[in-house]
Amino acid sequence: MWMKTVFWGLLLFMLVATTMAVEYGARSHNSGPWSWCDPATGYKVSALTGCRAMVKLQCVGSQVPEAVLRDCCQQLADINNEWCRCGDLSSMLRSVYQELGVREGKEVLPGCRKEVMKLTAASVPEVCKVPIPNPSGDRAGVCYWAAYTDA
Repeated sequence: MWMKTVFWGLLLFMLVATTMAVEYGARSHNSGPWSWCDPATGYKVSALTGCRAMVKLQCVGSQVPEAVLRDCCQQLADINNEWCRCGDLSSMLRSVYQELGVREGKEVLPGCRKEVMKLTAASVPEVCKVPIPNPSGDRAGVCYWAAYTDA
């Protein structure tokens, strides 16, 4: 009896693990709609200057002026390929870290830790109500990389 339970448990584990591997990166990065976002193929990554300002302000707890929010949302919406929006936000975030000389676990700005800024940036599509691909059915409007990368 316990052998059957172990067998079915292992089978269920393999099914879940395989599904997660496909969903979170075991697939080739050289194919699919996200491959159109690769700068090596000529794609120009958006600087998202409005989002850059918005994320910095939100992270330190400051009020975001309506004009900054509007600029950010418009810049994100202007990225025609919705598969590229989260990638561009991730690139913007890495450039902020680089500009400020941020290392792991450090404050990005006074009162703003790196992890908080990452989650703030990942939620920009939700704040702006700008669609992003959501093949798994969860994390609607939030870039999934926030939970899985060191962006």
